[in-house]
Amino acid sequence: MDGTLVVPALDFDLMRFEIGISKGSLLEAIEDFPSDERLRAEEIIAKHEAAAAAASELLPGAAEVVAAVRASGHPVALMTRNSRMSVRAFQERHGIAFDLIRTREDGVCKPSPQPVYEVCGTLGGKPEDAWVIGDFHYDVLCGNAAGATTVLMWSLAEPLPKWAAEADHVIRQLDRIPALLGIEQPISER
Repeated sequence: MDGTLVVPALDFDLMRFEIGISKGSLLEAIEDFPSDERLRAEEIIAKHEAAAAAASELLPGAAEVVAAVRASGHPVALMTRNSRMSVRAFQERHGIAFDLIRTREDGVCKPSPQPVYEVCGTLGGKPEDAWVIGDFHYDVLCGNAAGATTVLMWSLAEPLPKWAAEADHVIRQLDRIPALLGIEQPISER
């Protein structure tokens, strides 16, 4: 969601500071916290995610690309490490429809391939026919481990990360997706 459909707005350093950790992935860092500390950390993360989603700005073409892919007959799932609450805030703000939504509350998260297996199983597809599009290394690791086609969406002005070569495709704008999928053009251009 963040960095793929919306302009990234989460301040991970601030969240780490508020939780009391210095580095690393937030969800993995709090896994072994005692239950009361973990609950507090989860509340901090959820608060930041919901605020970012409620104020989020779509990346150019995001709504049109999702609509075009769905209209072409390809189901589109939102597979995120965000909370269900933040996804609701995102949808209320932008109204983008998905065929399936899978959040961190639904089970094991990326970088595990399990989310891809579950999404494909629910939608009746095969992982090797799926495309995983994301802006983070975990997205690429997840998709590759499941045997899916991976697309790194790198809209940042920064140079590509070293791990970008692990993705099957690298794009700087989401509107490149229809062409990669063999869809003539997004709905907004028809």
